[in-house]
Amino acid sequence: MQSLALIENWPVPTAAAAVVRADGTVLGTHGDTAHRFPLASVTKPLAAYAALVAYEEGAVELDEPAGPEGSTVRHLLAHTSGLAFDEHRVTAPPGTRRLYSNAGFEVLGEHIAKASGIPFADYAREAVLEPLGMASTTLDGSPAKDGVSTVADLVRFVAEVQAPRLLDPRTVLEAQTVVHPGLKGVLPGYGHQNPNDWGLGFEIRDSKSPHWTGTTSSPATFGHFGQSGTFLWIDPGAGVACVALTDRAFGPWAAEVWTPFTDAVLAEAGR
Repeated sequence: MQSLALIENWPVPTAAAAVVRADGTVLGTHGDTAHRFPLASVTKPLAAYAALVAYEEGAVELDEPAGPEGSTVRHLLAHTSGLAFDEHRVTAPPGTRRLYSNAGFEVLGEHIAKASGIPFADYAREAVLEPLGMASTTLDGSPAKDGVSTVADLVRFVAEVQAPRLLDPRTVLEAQTVVHPGLKGVLPGYGHQNPNDWGLGFEIRDSKSPHWTGTTSSPATFGHFGQSGTFLWIDPGAGVACVALTDRAFGPWAAEVWTPFTDAVLAEAGR
C-alpha cells in the first residue's frame, strides 16, 4: 500500500505500520515489522482482551465488585470507576464520569491475578499472546502502559479482534459498544469530549472532534493510541484495521500526521 509509505515523512527515528482486512488479509506493511516498540497505552486493548478471556472462562464476572466501592470490572475496563489518572485515589462516584485511568487498569490486573491465581502478565500471555502466536510481545509491569510489541504481532491481534477465535464474537461486539453512554471526559492529548465514549478497553470514535483517527473514519471505529507514539484502530465500516508504532513520544507532530495518514489508508483500502 502506497499510503503506508507516508510514515517515511513522520518526524520519528523509527516507524512501522500495517493494514489488515477483516478476513485477516494483510493489505500492506511498511518498515521493520519485527522491531519491538514500547506500546504505552496501546497495552490496554491487549490487557482488556485478556480480561475478557478471564470473563468467558468464569474467573471473573463483568459486574462483580472490583476497585473502589461501587465499582466493577466493567467500570475499570470502561474508565468509569472513579479512580484518578495515575493515582489509586477516588475522584468521582463509579459510573458518573469518564476518567481515563492507568490506575484503573492496574487494579484490574491485580483483580484478575487474584481471581485466577496467576500473575496478570502470565495470564495474558497464556490467554492471548501464545494462542495468537504473539511471541515478541510482553505485558510485564503495568497492564495500563508497559507492554512491548511489534507490528507483526499486533497484526495478529487486530485480525483476531475483527474475526474472533479466542472470544465469542458477541463479547467482542460488547467490547466495542459504548459503556455508560453520554458521559463527558477528557481524551488525553485531545481535550474535553462530550460525550467521551469508550467500550470495554477500547476507545470508540463516534463523533469526537478533534480525534487521532481520520476525518473519514466511521463513527464505529475503535482502538487506542499510546503516549509512545503508537496506535491501532479497527474500522468496521471500512472492514480494515491499521497498526502504526513509533519510538517518539506523542505530541503535536502526531496530531498533525496521524489523521491524514488514516484518511490516505482508508481511501486506498476502499479502492
